[in-house]
Amino acid sequence: MISARKPWRVTSVSSHVPRDTAGVASPASPASGPREALSHTFPHGPVGWLLFAIAVAFSLFQLATAAHVVDLPSQLVRSFHVGFLVLLSLPLGAALTRVKWPLTGLAWLLGLAGFAVAIYQWWEYEPLLLRAGDPNNIDLIVGIISLAVVFLATIVVMGPALPILAGLFLLYCLFGQYLPAPLNHRGYDLTQVIDHMAFGTEGIYGIPVFVSSTYIFLFILFGAFLERAGMIQLFTDVSMGLFGRSRGGPAKVAVFSSGLMGTISGSGVANVVTTGQFTIPLMKRFGYKAAFAGGVEATASMGGQIMPPVMGAVAFIMAETLGVAYAEVVKAAIVPAVLYFASAFWMVHLEAGKRGLMGLGDHEVPSALDAIKQQWYLILPLAALVYLLFSGYTPLYSGTVGLVLTLLLILGSSVALGLPNIVIRSIFWIGLGIIAALFLEYGLQIVGAAIALLIAWNFLTKGGRETLSDIVIGLAEGAKTALSVGVACAIVGIIIGTMTLTGAATTFGGFIVSVGEHNLFLSLLLTMITCIILGMGIPTIPNYIITSSLAGPALLELGVPLIVSHMFVFYFGILADLTPPVALACFAAAPIARESGLRISIEAVKIAAAGFVIPFIAVYTPALMLQDGGPLAEAIGYPAAVAYIVGKTVLAVGLWGAAIIGYLRGSMSALERILAAAAAVTMIAALPVTDEVGFALAAVVIFLHWRRTSGHTSVEPGGSG
Repeated sequence: MISARKPWRVTSVSSHVPRDTAGVASPASPASGPREALSHTFPHGPVGWLLFAIAVAFSLFQLATAAHVVDLPSQLVRSFHVGFLVLLSLPLGAALTRVKWPLTGLAWLLGLAGFAVAIYQWWEYEPLLLRAGDPNNIDLIVGIISLAVVFLATIVVMGPALPILAGLFLLYCLFGQYLPAPLNHRGYDLTQVIDHMAFGTEGIYGIPVFVSSTYIFLFILFGAFLERAGMIQLFTDVSMGLFGRSRGGPAKVAVFSSGLMGTISGSGVANVVTTGQFTIPLMKRFGYKAAFAGGVEATASMGGQIMPPVMGAVAFIMAETLGVAYAEVVKAAIVPAVLYFASAFWMVHLEAGKRGLMGLGDHEVPSALDAIKQQWYLILPLAALVYLLFSGYTPLYSGTVGLVLTLLLILGSSVALGLPNIVIRSIFWIGLGIIAALFLEYGLQIVGAAIALLIAWNFLTKGGRETLSDIVIGLAEGAKTALSVGVACAIVGIIIGTMTLTGAATTFGGFIVSVGEHNLFLSLLLTMITCIILGMGIPTIPNYIITSSLAGPALLELGVPLIVSHMFVFYFGILADLTPPVALACFAAAPIARESGLRISIEAVKIAAAGFVIPFIAVYTPALMLQDGGPLAEAIGYPAAVAYIVGKTVLAVGLWGAAIIGYLRGSMSALERILAAAAAVTMIAALPVTDEVGFALAAVVIFLHWRRTSGHTSVEPGGSG
């Protein structure tokens, strides 16, 4: 029997967490134990346990290949990764939707067929290399099966939007020669298309699946283990302690805690449904409107995807695509990410001032210092991960080290609970720390031996066996979480494969370049609209991959630095999940807030307004992303350009927020709001004239507002302002 107890959690500060009006604790509280997690993740009965075992095997395979316990060529790692994705997603989808037996049997048959494709590629690995470009009939049948099951798996996991888009691209490969110029191509027969899409390192086994089968899966497991170890609770308590007492405290807690969660999960919607369970009811109880509370959580959660180190896994794909070090991607992302969250802070601060919402009482707020003192050890794996990433180690190696340290922490905490006194426990932790440090010097062998010994030790005690059960459940949950990302990376390979085979990206890029020759802003606007429209039906990762392939080279030709152009499309791929009418993150928040997803989306767009401005500013002044280039850097030098553009952006974002909320030192008049919005807009382009106009308008609006509101700087509590 699996107990609800979490033995690796040496201490807990869950008693400090305020509860919502229904008395429901945060989802990170110890009350939600392994039994509950298992029952919600996989169906009951023998089929559920079989799927659970497949998920665990999937995770173990990925760990074995990442740690080089099993050495396979990259092509085979990718093919088995896709095989596991199909084998798990199709039967799991059938089981969770409770379809009847014939369809259930078909789902299992198709899942096994998808895994058989990987076995075929392993068995025929060398012959397939020798006949590359000239597949035989069996190869063609296997290729068609692989494409078919990937389409079906994506429909089951993600719905029809992305498969329909990929299907249109596939049809373009086969019949595009019949389209009028310039959309047509020279024509490709079925054999060429199947060989390109289903074998080799193009198509479904391209760079997206390579990144999914290495970095992304590892970081998903890393986040899953940290969450199960209590990281959500730690982040929530620290956020409450730091910001709970300030004006609009609960909303600031939501912004900060969701940003912290984004550093390990990188999933916007997942953040909404985890931290949102606690923050949205707290904001509502505090006095925020339901739509605004949902909008705050959706905005902050989506922002987790631009917050290093994980960045929604796009950072790894971007680094691999551009051929740059991971640290370069983080360098470009860090200032805009800080500005994004600072803007969200500013918006909730202004809304709280407008409605007279002060902070929580001392009795409702835990101590951030006490939370860190009691659970500081949870930060160690994340700190080690960040250190290694910025020290030049590969994301794969850094993620492996982070995951190994997390396992040592979990297993060691359980063992330490059974030791008789503090002296022996201290000696134990010092020894375990030395072993962890030796990983960098002697590799996996010594740490692997320590993990094996800790597993055996845990197996001998009841609490230890519960910890081992939790670890196994974490492996299964990680594999299940990876399904959506993995199948998206597989099917988006068909879109990328189409563009490499037919040159479709050149056609679209040429159109953007032709527009940009006359007006760069229109090219950027066209790219933004493309990202948002694609994002209405597909997640951030495939959205980024598609739009960066289409628009990235074109923007580079227009003089936009390559990494800035990729960050531009990445930003708007994220914001698509906040933009009506689809707004996936907002609709995920809707049942928690008990409000219309559309209303939440409208509020989220207001709160995230800075996110729509920052990418444009970065294009005109790359110094905002700490990149060389741009007329400003040439005129005043790089360091001065960075300081100037950051300061200008902060001012623009501040004025934009005041104009939208209608509050600064007090309620703003209509004229003041118009002037503030005009000042913010004119600061977007890095042109001297527009900057001068913007600063002048900013001075005017601040002067007018300050003079008018002298003597009454706030509204009465509960007022509308």
